[in-house]
Amino acid sequence: MDRTDQPGLMHTVVDGMATVVISNPAKRNAMTERMWQALPALLERLAADRTVRALVLTGAGDTFCAGADISSLRSSLQEPDGSPQTLAVRAEEALAAFPRPTLAAVRGFCVGGGSQLAAACDLRFAEEGASFGITPAKLGIVYPSSSTRRLVDLVGPATAKFLLFSGELIGTDRALRTGLVDEVLPSGELDKRVDAFVRVLASRSQLTQAAAKEFASGREDRDPYWADQARRSGDTAEGVAAFLERRAPVFTWTTGPVDGTTTGG
Repeated sequence: MDRTDQPGLMHTVVDGMATVVISNPAKRNAMTERMWQALPALLERLAADRTVRALVLTGAGDTFCAGADISSLRSSLQEPDGSPQTLAVRAEEALAAFPRPTLAAVRGFCVGGGSQLAAACDLRFAEEGASFGITPAKLGIVYPSSSTRRLVDLVGPATAKFLLFSGELIGTDRALRTGLVDEVLPSGELDKRVDAFVRVLASRSQLTQAAAKEFASGREDRDPYWADQARRSGDTAEGVAAFLERRAPVFTWTTGPVDGTTTGG
C-alpha cells in the first residue's frame, strides 16, 4: 500500500481481506470530490476479485474520516448532480451493495460523511475515544432520505433525530449502547480484533452471508433463489458433513460477476 500526503483512497488485499484506507492527512481524512467519485469504482474492482472474502474500511492514522471536504461545497452548490452530497450518496450505496461482509474500523473522528460511510458498512468496530457525529444541521444541508433511513434502521428514530437535529458528537459508550457500533476495543487492540474477526468471516459460508445480507436489507422475494443456490452449491451438505466429522468445512460458493449474485440485485 503506497502512502502519500495527497488525498486519496489506498487499498490492499491480503489473505482474503480487502482494506480500503481513507487518506487525507491535512484535513483529518475528509473526503474530497475526487475521493467520493473514486470509491464506487474501487469497490466494483474489489467485488470482482474472487479472493476477497471481506472488506475493511478505515482511516489513515488516528482518524477515520472527518466528513466531506467543506472547501469543495461552495463551488458545487449550484450543481446538484455533481455535488459532494450526491457523490457521497453514490459512494454510500456502492458500499452498502458490496456483495461480501464489510466492516468499518473506526479511530478518532467519524463525522458527517465519515459516519455516512461507516453506517453503510455491515458492522462497525471502534477504538475507545472515537467520536461520532452527523452534522448537516450545522451547515443547513438536507441529509439524504436514503442515508436518514439507513441511520434510523441502525439506531432507531430517537437516536437518529438526536444526531441529525443537534449535530453533536457522541462517544463510544453511547454509540455502543444505541447500536451505532458493534464493538468497542481498548487503545491498541482494534487492528488485532478486526484481523481476527475477518479471519472468522473468511472461514464461514459466503452463501449464508450473501443471503443474510440481502434479506437484512429488506429483500423478501428471493427465498426460492437462495434455496436453489444452496441445493446447487453443495455447501449445506459440506457444512453438515464437516460438523459430523469434526473438521473445518470447505465451502465453495462465491459471489461475483460470473454467477451474477450481488446484494440487492
